[in-house]
This record gives sequence, C-alpha cells and structure tokens, in this order.
Amino acid sequence: METTYDVKIYKILTYRGARKTTYTVRWVVAGKRWREPFDTVALAEGFRSELIRATGKGEAFVVATGLPVSHRSKSAAMSWYKFAVEYVDARWSQLGGNSRKNTAKTLTATTIALLRARPTQFDPAAVRAALREWAFNANRRGEAPRDVVTILRWVERNSLPVSAWEDPEKADQVLRAIDTRLDGKQAAAWSRKRNRRILNVVMKHAIRRRILQTNPLPKGKEMTAATKTTNAVDKRSLMNSEQAAALLDWIRRRPRGGRRLHAFFATLYYCGPRPEEAIAIRVQDVTLPGPDADDQWCELLIHTATPEIGKQWTDTGEIHEERDLKGRAEGETRTVPGHPALTRVLRQHIEDEQLQLGDVLFQGETGGILAGSVIRRAWRSARKAVLPPHVFESPTGKRVYDIRHTRLTKWLNDGIPPAQVAEWAGNSVPVLLAIYARCVEGQLPDLKRRLEAAGDLPELPDAG
Repeated sequence: METTYDVKIYKILTYRGARKTTYTVRWVVAGKRWREPFDTVALAEGFRSELIRATGKGEAFVVATGLPVSHRSKSAAMSWYKFAVEYVDARWSQLGGNSRKNTAKTLTATTIALLRARPTQFDPAAVRAALREWAFNANRRGEAPRDVVTILRWVERNSLPVSAWEDPEKADQVLRAIDTRLDGKQAAAWSRKRNRRILNVVMKHAIRRRILQTNPLPKGKEMTAATKTTNAVDKRSLMNSEQAAALLDWIRRRPRGGRRLHAFFATLYYCGPRPEEAIAIRVQDVTLPGPDADDQWCELLIHTATPEIGKQWTDTGEIHEERDLKGRAEGETRTVPGHPALTRVLRQHIEDEQLQLGDVLFQGETGGILAGSVIRRAWRSARKAVLPPHVFESPTGKRVYDIRHTRLTKWLNDGIPPAQVAEWAGNSVPVLLAIYARCVEGQLPDLKRRLEAAGDLPELPDAG
C-alpha cells in the first residue's frame, strides 16, 4: 500500500443546478485530484473536516484511494465473504425470487475472485454450489449439510478483506473474473451488465454502512463501454404465419396433452402475453362472446405473473412466485383482444377440461400450474418435427418467448399504432420501439403514397 503526506485540501465547490445544489469536496493527493460530491453542505463540511483533521494529526494518505489510512480500518477489518453474507440478509426480504437468485450468482463469482488462494482441496463446482445455493441464500444457510459447512468455513478463512476493492488493480482483476465464463470465454454482454448493476448496489450498501468511503467500480462511459447491450429483437427469431400454423397444429395433434398445450401456445400467438403472464390467467379472466358467436373476438384480462423461480428462492417454498405485472404499478391490469380463432380454441379448451371460473386456465397434467419444463419441451419437439433441419438450428422461434416477439411484430407490421400495441403488450412506447423498430417492414409503399399525397414543393420548371 503506497502512502504519502503530500496532500492539499481546497474549499468546497458549490454547484447550483436546475434540480438541486451539489457541494463538492476537492483535494489533491500526490498530485492526483480527487472529488467527492454531497447533497448538503453539512455533509460536505463534515467530510472535509475529517480530511483536515487527518493532515493535522500527521496521518498518511493512501495514494490509490486518496483517503487517510484510518479510513481503511473498517474495510480492512471485515472479510468480503462476511460482508456479502450480511448484505444478502439485509436485502433478502426486499428482493423477489429472481433478484435473489441473480444476486447469489454475482456474489458467488465475486467471492471466488476475492480468495487469497484457490480451493484446490475442493471440487470447484462444489465451491460454487456451496456459495450460490447455501451461503447466499438466507432461507437455507442454517440448514447447510456438513460438507457445505466445511467449504464455507474455508472460504471465510481465506476471503480477502473488503479493502481489497480499494486497490484499483485488484478491482479490475475481480471485474475481469466475473466477466469470464467457466470455459474462459467472455460472458454475454447482458450478463456482464447485470453483474455490474448488482455490484453497484452492493457497493452503495457498503458506503451506507461506512465500510467503504467511495464506490470502487468504474463510472460513466468507462463502466458501460464494455457492457453495451441491445434489447432489439433479432429478426431471425421471428416466425412467418405458415411456420406458426404448422407448429401449433403439430402441438394440437401431440398424443400427450396436445390440446391443452395447444390452447396455451395459441394464446401466446394470438395475444402476445409473456409466458409467465399466460400461465397465471384464470377462467374468469377470459371474456368469451355468446355460445353462438364463435366468429367474434374474445378478450383476456392480464393482471398477474407467476414466473418460475425455484422453490429455494421463494418465501412460500413453491417453484413459482406470484407477482404484479412487469414494469407496472401494484394492482395494474391490461386487457388484450383475442382473434375469433382463439375464441373457438379457448371455448373448446374450457369445455374439454371442465374448468370452473376460479380455475387456472392452463394447468399441468395433475392440475397444478403448467411447468416451464413441459412448455419448453413441447415447443422444442414441435420445432424439431416441423421445421427443416437448417431452420431448426437457426434462431427462428427458438425460445417460447419468440412467440410473443412474433405477435407484437405482426401487430406493428399490420399498422396497429405503437401506443396501442404497447398497451396490449404491457410495455411503454419507447421500450416497444427500442425492441421492435428494426422488425417493422412492408409498410414502405404505403408510406410513400402518403408522402406523395401530402405534397411537397411545386413542380420545378424544366431546366431547358
């Protein structure tokens, strides 16, 4: 740890912006400028006073962090593993199942990267599982089996202190490690972005606990340069109407549960809900026209999602977790029209399954929630049976979610206004256009006719 006594502390810089006023403490350590903004002048003066007191006592400053040596005491006294476990416990009740699982994955990779030595006496997969499934799971940690406890005790003894983050080189090493897959290749951009987003929240918690003084992660462009992602849909994943019809027909004729699964996939295709929203629909959420009106549209009320999380991550011990709609306020709902073809399918499905109003519309063989594994297996089998080998290996309809992408794109290509499509899809208009704008096609001739009809400059005289 390189230290110095070459320190200069300046006056607080006040910046009065349109929304708020910021008070920034400025100081120089060994020629390097440091800045720390605060929301109130009292906080800024308090931090500046700490720096002045440190220089007055003849205390050295750490070159790498710009802070007095005494600021390292709390972070140096706490191991990263202990801090990570405490963070999980502090946040557990505030997080949904998926967030808990993703946090555990990120903390697992980070903790392994912050070990003093490689755990060569243990199987690497066992170490990762011990951390991910037990150490960073507040529900299960106390029930960890003996072999897991042995691994976790070793990890705790060999974990570097939180102060390791204050070394920029070590911080870069950790980020490179969590950005790398087990096979040595770089992780997908969305995975890297998720890891850094989670770590940013972890670091803010460390700052609030006064364990770290500043966030050691890269900021601004430096942070996002290597993690740029796009939400735009790959046009190759979209199906044409012939492919969709063939896939749905194959599923309908499937010997085991074919008609039941056909109703589920038809709902995805005609109404475009997210799969976790579709499996939460109940019979009472379906509005069908009169019994002699199968040539009319039906309507679905979508108000709940039940994503498949894993029973070890939910408070109920169930595989699925019930929650409000994605990106929407608590209790918010939306209605989506269903094509007359779907009217006929759902009416027949409700009759065949003898469903009552309060029943879940799409059920498994034993009456429970339709399992994600069953859905994915049926869809993959249909693709393999229907599509030519080169199309089966392509992105076309590869994921169940691509059925939703296909429907939303079709609505846009059919000229449905984006605001209406966004309402039916449960997106905002900006998000919808960011995802699907590249897939909109076939409207250029009509747009040209509109431009011609709108007129332009008067015709120019001939050049002659």
